[in-house]
Amino acid sequence: METRPSAVKTFLLTGFTLVAFAANSLLTRMALGEGSIDAASFVFIRLASGAVMLLAITSITQPRKSFGLSPSIGASIFKGAWTAALMLFIYAIAFSFAYLQLAAGTGALILFGTVQVTMILVALQRGEKPSVAEWAGLAVALLGLIYLVSPGLEAPPVTGSVLMVISGIAWGFYSLLGRGSDQPVANTMNNFVRAVPFALGVSLVSVSRLNLSGEGILLAVLSGAIASGVGYALWYAALKGLTATRAATVQLSVPVLAAVGGILFLQEALSLRLMVASLMILGGVGLAVMGQKRSASEPTMK
Repeated sequence: METRPSAVKTFLLTGFTLVAFAANSLLTRMALGEGSIDAASFVFIRLASGAVMLLAITSITQPRKSFGLSPSIGASIFKGAWTAALMLFIYAIAFSFAYLQLAAGTGALILFGTVQVTMILVALQRGEKPSVAEWAGLAVALLGLIYLVSPGLEAPPVTGSVLMVISGIAWGFYSLLGRGSDQPVANTMNNFVRAVPFALGVSLVSVSRLNLSGEGILLAVLSGAIASGVGYALWYAALKGLTATRAATVQLSVPVLAAVGGILFLQEALSLRLMVASLMILGGVGLAVMGQKRSASEPTMK
């Protein structure tokens, strides 16, 4: 029988993974904002290095007969895996191209809000009956997103915002496809492996815009291997000690961490629009999460 981790271990695992998720925004913006690598190459290196790291983690933690692309996993989820891999790729490619324009905190907030709203809307479409608190939270979060991207002097670029919304929708569906997995790390590794050819295709098509530097490659590897690969593996470990509601709630800190990191490391400004939108989106999502009925399904990561 699998034992639950101690409170201290859960706290440490959760803290590391939340920082890792925020770091993805910082690393991507750092690499692309400074022009040290082109977006297509960043995506390819991120997914490839993430696949390698997850393969290494899975080979150590899972029985040899049940990891990687072996029939026990690969054949049983073949159709779903390719669909999930496509969603993972769409998330990653839109995420990277969005950060050619968006600040780290703004991008993380749009992504986070869109993911949560997407999953709530899918739940509604599937017939779930929300409480008054969930309706109110969803409305406030949607209004916050609309306010954040509405025209004005402090509005983020339209193209970057649209791309990040697409990224969030794709990650929301990717997360829904992965719910209920009994081997989440191995399945995530499978999805990363299958997403690599998509990224390679985009890199080949945009080879005329190829731009590589040692710094850009390093940032992409850190994003893929550490912030994504190690971060996702530890998140699944942390989920063993968290309730579904608590796991969803703690993720409210990710955009905040990304915004703080952007201010400290990228000299990004904290606008009044971003602060108000953050309160609306995070408060709305938090209200909706706390108003949800407890369910057996686990929340997802970003």
